[in-house]
Order: sequence, then structure tokens, then C-alpha cells
Amino acid sequence: MRIVAYRYRTVASQPASELDSLDKAEFTDIEQVYTDIALPTEPDFRPERDRLVADLQAHPADRVIVDDLATLGHSPEEVRRWVTVLEATGAEVVDRHRSPVDLASLLQGADLATQQRRRRLREGHARSRLQALPPPGKAPYGYRRGQGRYLIDRATAPVVTAFVNEFLIYGSLRGAVRFLESKYGKRISVSTGRRWLTHPVYRGDLQYQDDTILRDTHAAIVSRDEAAQIDRLLRRNRPLPPRTAGAPRSLAGLVTCQACQQPLTISKTAPRGQGKSYLYLRPSGCPHQPRCQAIPYDDALNRIVAEICRLLPQAVAQLTASMPAAAPAPGPRLQGEIGAKEAAIAQLPALEAEGILDAETAALRRYKLRGEVAALHQQLAQLPPVNLQELSQSVSIPQFWLDLSETERRFFFREFIRDIQIVRQEKEWRVELVLVF
Repeated sequence: MRIVAYRYRTVASQPASELDSLDKAEFTDIEQVYTDIALPTEPDFRPERDRLVADLQAHPADRVIVDDLATLGHSPEEVRRWVTVLEATGAEVVDRHRSPVDLASLLQGADLATQQRRRRLREGHARSRLQALPPPGKAPYGYRRGQGRYLIDRATAPVVTAFVNEFLIYGSLRGAVRFLESKYGKRISVSTGRRWLTHPVYRGDLQYQDDTILRDTHAAIVSRDEAAQIDRLLRRNRPLPPRTAGAPRSLAGLVTCQACQQPLTISKTAPRGQGKSYLYLRPSGCPHQPRCQAIPYDDALNRIVAEICRLLPQAVAQLTASMPAAAPAPGPRLQGEIGAKEAAIAQLPALEAEGILDAETAALRRYKLRGEVAALHQQLAQLPPVNLQELSQSVSIPQFWLDLSETERRFFFREFIRDIQIVRQEKEWRVELVLVF
């Protein structure tokens, strides 16, 4: 039995070479696959469909498998006509997603017209992607539609900006959500707040359904520097308990008792008759009897500062020594790749003017290259922003830590420390640090 297949693709970001390999992998026991790729400006241009009919007339097949029957034409009448043409060669037309009964009812009913409308909508969305137009749907909060792109909405964008600034200062997503409700009366969920912080649209980029990102398509509410800091803060806060991410004390969520394996929480006591209060680190839910003793907060802070000043230069020196000397730095390499792809984008208009590339191929290539550039920029933004060797020398001075506010100290502690263990030896105790590297 001779079997062939036909496919019609509208995915703008997928080149023909990838489609060919996909077809051969997906359609097994098929002699040949004919694949047409939709051109936004010429939807009726289907050379592979015409070649399929010519081949069937010269070498008849027993069965023609169609990926989706509705893709044979742009109207129900055109689909029925092409099914008749294919069947006239003696082949059985099979829709791989439908039974023969469903196929017959589809050709006779109104469902085919519905599918045609949906496919035309998808093709329109594909054309919009090639032109870097915003995806369909309501504009995100903080923006409005206009001039073929997203424009900043002056009425709502300040709310997003205030939310972002609050998160950057205190590093607490839930705290920023509460701040927004108390100051602006704007109630949002934590997941919405996270989306405001991380979604590419607020950074001036467009993200489409195929996960391709195009950079610098409209004005940004979150700058590139702010976006890099947001990503680092969220990544740093991920292993911490949610309510400690924005706690006022710098040691919140970082200290664990090694004896009972319980986190140490911060408690305040104010003895009667004294105007002064004291802070302690106490193990929450300690199972031991008697319970593990509390530790004065200031004593723990001073020992932790002394320990990080001792360990950090050694850890950075070991990390630097373990890196291969011949390995190229990732930053310059990524910058070189970005420059090469941007140069290729700049060449496309000349290639199109010379007739080497047609308008559709140039648009597809530009879309693909811009997506690759955005991915490289994302990798570049995740690299450490400063030289660790230089930074370790600056932060290895105890006075540097003691001069910081609790909020600033919390920021730097979580940049370098993953966990702090309190090791008890009878009535004495010491600290052990687990650094992030």
C-alpha cells in the first residue's frame, strides 16, 4: 500500500528545514510528506499541494493522509473541491484526527466553515507576529493600544511603577501587594504582582504564544537594570519562607538550629520596669526537652558578620582557582553572538532589495533572529553583575556590614548566604555559614 501525506503550516517562527524533519519523525510508514508553509501575503501559494496532485496522477497512491482537512483550502467550497480532486486520482483521503464518519459529516456540515474562520484568525495572528504587532486581547494593566503598539497609560502605569519600586526596596512580593492596596486602593493577587515583575511586556518586549520574545517593541515600565535586579531578588528569595522575604530583620529566614533542625524566629522581649527591649533568636517548634536556648540577636549578628568576613575571600579565591584559565568569559561571548545576529538583521533589507530574499522569507528570518537576540540578552542579564574577586574584598570588612541598615544588610546577606547553622556545644554555641557558591 502506497501512503503519502500533506501538511499546511502557519507557524511563522518555524523554518522549513525543521518542518521537514518534524514531518518525517511524526508520520511513520509514509512514503513522502508534502508540506506547504503559509505566506502571509500569498495564502493561495501552495506549490506542494499542486505537486501532490501531479504525482498522484503519475503514480497513484492508495491513501492520502491530511494533517487537518480544513487546511486544504480557504473556504468550505475550496476544501470540498480539493478532496474531490484527490479522490479522483483513486486515493482515499484520510484526516488523521477524524474517523471516516466524522470526515463525511464535516464535509457536509457547517463545522468546516467554523474551522476555516479559526484558521484565518491564526494566520492573521502569524502576520501580526512577523510585523512585531501586539498579540490579540486586552492591553496589559499599565498600557493601552495605539499606533500599532502598546503605549504607556499615564493613569495606571504609575501604580505598576510604585509596586516595582516597593519590591526593589524591601524585596517582599507580598509586602508590595499590601503596599499597593493601602496607598492606591488597588487590590491584586500575589500571582498578578509576580507577573508585573517578570512579564516581558513590562520590560518593553513582546511575548507571543510560541514563547518567542521580541525586544524593544514599545516603551518599558521596568528598566533593564531594574529587571535584572528583580530576577536576582526573586531567585534569591525562592528558597526562603514566603513571610520572611521582606521581614524587617536581616537574619529572618536564614538561621537554623543544628541540634533540633528548626528555623530560628526573631522575638522581642521588654522586661517590666525597663524601657529597653531585647531581640532573641528562638527555635520554633523545638522537640527537645528542655528546649534549645534562645540566642541574643545582636550577639548572633556580630558573630555572623565576623564569620562571613573570614570565609568570603577564601570561598571566592577557591571558586576563581577552580575555573579553567582558558575558558572564555561568558559575557563577551554572549555580546559577540548578539552583535553577529544584529548584524544579520541589518543585512536583511539589502538582501531583500537585491532580490536574494523575498519579503516573506526576510520577515520570517527577522522574526527568528530577533527572538534569538532576546534569548541571548536574557542569558546575559542572568550573569553576575560585578567581579566577585573585587566585591569580596569590599565586603570583607566588618564595619561595612555594621554601617548598613537592616534592609541593606538583609539584601547583602541573601546575596552571599544560603543558610546559617547554629552549632551548640553544651552552653556554648558557634555559627557555620553555607555560602551560595
